[in-house]
Amino acid sequence: QVQMVEVGGGLVQAGGSLRLSCAASTRTFSNNGMGWFRQAPGKEREFVAAVSPSGGSTYYADSVKGRFTVSRDNAKNTVYLQMNSLKPDDTAVYYCAVDPPPFCTLGSRCSDYWGQGTQVTVSS
Repeated sequence: QVQMVEVGGGLVQAGGSLRLSCAASTRTFSNNGMGWFRQAPGKEREFVAAVSPSGGSTYYADSVKGRFTVSRDNAKNTVYLQMNSLKPDDTAVYYCAVDPPPFCTLGSRCSDYWGQGTQVTVSS
């Protein structure tokens, strides 16, 4: 059973930055792609970003491209999401996920393993 803990959410003004972290308790972390998704109230869970097992390939939703950066540290079993130039539309609960297909549109079915989520609120 994989357990993941996300930290780093909070309240920020538009134009500000936040860095999310997700620590995973799995021995095979370096063999797994990792992803970030978000879910706003009344909306489906949507893909935000993903990173390959080595960190050499990254993928971004068009809505965050150029503003968000996904990275990982396999020595620490941790994946990060650096979020810059935040907008009110980025307000959501952010989840990390194990091995989601990049650009997956199946919501919660994109992965068998999810973190508990961390709230990000961007004020205008």
